[in-house]
Amino acid sequence: MSVFDKAKDKAEQVIGEVKEKLGQATDNRDLEASGKADQVSGEAKEAGHTLRDKVAGAVHDAKDRLDNRR
Repeated sequence: MSVFDKAKDKAEQVIGEVKEKLGQATDNRDLEASGKADQVSGEAKEAGHTLRDKVAGAVHDAKDRLDNRR
């Protein structure tokens, strides 16, 4: 995962937390729900990037092992 992607995912989560807390403080259910949704979205994107990186690493390792057998 690039540093930029990771920063965007974390920023989305932090913004979501702020929106959720602001929604709670102002009794604004829509803002609170939007904040929770932003947090979940950021977490899902982060998990997707992590999974993608692990798969890419596994493919690279497998390719290296096959190349070393020749």
